Amino acid sequence: MKRLAATAALALGLLTGPAGAADLTQMTEDERAAFRAEVRAYLLDNPEVIMEAVNLLEQRQAEAAAQADKQLVAENAEALFDDGFSWVGGNPEGDLTLVEFMDYRCGYCRRASAEVDKLLAGDGNIRLVVKEFPILGEASMTSSRFAIAAKQVAGDDAYAQVHDALMELEGDPSEVVLRRLAEGLDLDADAILARMDAPEVTQEIAATRALAQRLQITGTPTFVLGDELLRGYLPADQMEIIAAHQRAEN
Repeated sequence: MKRLAATAALALGLLTGPAGAADLTQMTEDERAAFRAEVRAYLLDNPEVIMEAVNLLEQRQAEAAAQADKQLVAENAEALFDDGFSWVGGNPEGDLTLVEFMDYRCGYCRRASAEVDKLLAGDGNIRLVVKEFPILGEASMTSSRFAIAAKQVAGDDAYAQVHDALMELEGDPSEVVLRRLAEGLDLDADAILARMDAPEVTQEIAATRALAQRLQITGTPTFVLGDELLRGYLPADQMEIIAAHQRAEN
């Protein structure tokens, strides 16, 4: 076993490469074969070493990915947090901003909606920015166009109502359904429906798509909380932990 441990130490030296470490290229064929046999024997006797190495590699990869995501957030901060058109809710003066890229036809977005509401109600100091990111087909695009048109025609309060209604809408968002939805909220259905294909609506969706591409976002929901990019659904309690960590760091 001592010989195997020594072999492992030698292998580590070869992998980490400090000055003066053994060099396989300087060994004879017989020495290389013996060395490889010793390494194999050590790993077979101590297979947990392989899992330790795999776990360490995964941890380092996760840390590198998180750091790369933070850099992406920093490079796109203005477009994320203050683009001039995305709806802002929660506490507009909050000390921490949560950005959500969402799609009305996404089941996980619907689940996340309740969790975001819970987070905002429990914290009270989080600013919410909603990014319309329709990626699940024509019904998604129609829903987003209707929501953005409602905001442009009737303002932020109307958008909030339409957003919540679309999150709960069952079935396809046909013109008849959308007209009924608008009228049920006492909104001008004709004006909103007429606005849906306006260039200004298209520009908002295109700008958000371009931002998502820069951030390498391919699915919904995706969140940005502070300087962290969070890919996928998260319950409120996990977002609370991340928010606390963000505040502690800043």
